[in-house]
Amino acid sequence: MDSAEDLVYTPAENIPRIASEKRAFFNTHKTKSIEYRLVQLRKLYWGIKDNEEALIKALQQDLGKPPFEALIMEIGWCAGDALFTSNKLREWAKDEKAPDIPLLNAPLCPKIRKVPLGSVLILGAFNFPLLLSIGPLIGAIAAGNTAVLKPSENAPATAIVMERIVSGYLDPSAYTVVQGGVAESTVLLDQKWDKIFYTGGASVAKIIAKKAAETLTPVTLELGGKNPAIVTKNADIRIAARRLLWGKIVNAGQVCISQNYTLVDKEVLPTFISELKATYAEFFPHGVKASTDYARIVNERHFQRIKAMLDNTKGKILLGGATDESERFIEPTVVQVDDVNDSLITEESFGPLIPILPVNDVDEAIRIINQVQDTPLGLYPFGTKTETEKILLETRSGGASVNDAYFHGSIPTLEFGGVGESGQGSYRGKASFDCFSHRRSITTTPTWLESVLSLRYPPYAGKLEKLALLGGERPNFDRDGQVQISLLTRILALGAKSLQGGIIRYLLIIIAAVAAKKYLNQTGN
Repeated sequence: MDSAEDLVYTPAENIPRIASEKRAFFNTHKTKSIEYRLVQLRKLYWGIKDNEEALIKALQQDLGKPPFEALIMEIGWCAGDALFTSNKLREWAKDEKAPDIPLLNAPLCPKIRKVPLGSVLILGAFNFPLLLSIGPLIGAIAAGNTAVLKPSENAPATAIVMERIVSGYLDPSAYTVVQGGVAESTVLLDQKWDKIFYTGGASVAKIIAKKAAETLTPVTLELGGKNPAIVTKNADIRIAARRLLWGKIVNAGQVCISQNYTLVDKEVLPTFISELKATYAEFFPHGVKASTDYARIVNERHFQRIKAMLDNTKGKILLGGATDESERFIEPTVVQVDDVNDSLITEESFGPLIPILPVNDVDEAIRIINQVQDTPLGLYPFGTKTETEKILLETRSGGASVNDAYFHGSIPTLEFGGVGESGQGSYRGKASFDCFSHRRSITTTPTWLESVLSLRYPPYAGKLEKLALLGGERPNFDRDGQVQISLLTRILALGAKSLQGGIIRYLLIIIAAVAAKKYLNQTGN
């Protein structure tokens, strides 16, 4: 089995050459071929499948990750993503007909072509070391780029297997793994890239964004955040307790979109605590430490950081609290806090800590959410439809799962990303292809159109009047912003409504719409 000692860092002096080779290979245009991309995606799929057992062992070694979580949330996800992308690639890569083109411009056949950005850098994270490295790589391959992948050095066993997969299954001229820590990452950032994709913390993201700005390199930043959950007095308390506890035990809470704190209506707080305890006993009947279904903290540094947060809180521990430094074990711990400024609220724990802050009502919960962090990565409201819609309306977040813990982040084909403090850009499914593509607008002007286009040439005298005859959009609203509906539109729509279904009715509806538009353009109403 590979260990941390087996991880060999890439010599820093080799990194500029590696980056240069990737750029040079991109300029051969081989990666632009759809067939080339499909072969690479298919080979990556088999690389993941062939190394499944090695990946399970590596994830177990790095994070104590249970095989179930490793298979469902990382290995199977990445293999499925490679398969899904290869099946969809031809469809995604097709030219798109440009929408909403004025009639005068239609002969130019405006279209959008998806083209690769070039040579890209992907910086992975330790908490889901395979998913958060291979996932973006799949998008980069699908879009036709060359790429350098730098896995997290904090998950060394998984990084070794990933390098084995990339070097053994993919074209080494196009795709390379660079191993290393801060020094190697710094050298990588000194190279010229056409995009940088980073998953991790905000402090490092600021360094990356600043460095990228020097060369106007676009970035996608997938960060974390102080994600709130809200349990209203009308919520299903048992369901809320089960789903939110699950959200904090997966990967020992080392999940960027898990709730950082939970705001609970005071009226249902005792019931919520009681349900948490009952669920805890159900999930871990023999205790969590003895369970094979619970991961460990990734390393000593993060263990001490989380433990310090627990030691320094002024809140009351209601459940859990045990730690074992020798195993990097921290028990899922429920803490009731009474101050919104408690460190468990204001800092991202990125661990199995479950602070609960009682609130008077939904309005107070919303005020606290907007005070603690304006744009968290995830938001988790539990309550009635009216309550959850109010919360969604009056807060912001990268994504949201209503009546669940980060379910929106568990759908492989659903666009995923942060906003503001929690990141910028998105990926997953087709969004991964779009993330590493440039949408290139293309027109083709036929020579026979020259008689019309000659209006654009000087001298301009008398040409404005001619252009006006070609028409254009006119407002269908008055100066107060109110939409004006013509009598003709009303009559035609009423006639269509009076018919008892059938194709004639739908034809009249279309005629009504066309006539209405023509009437409005002519009258300016």
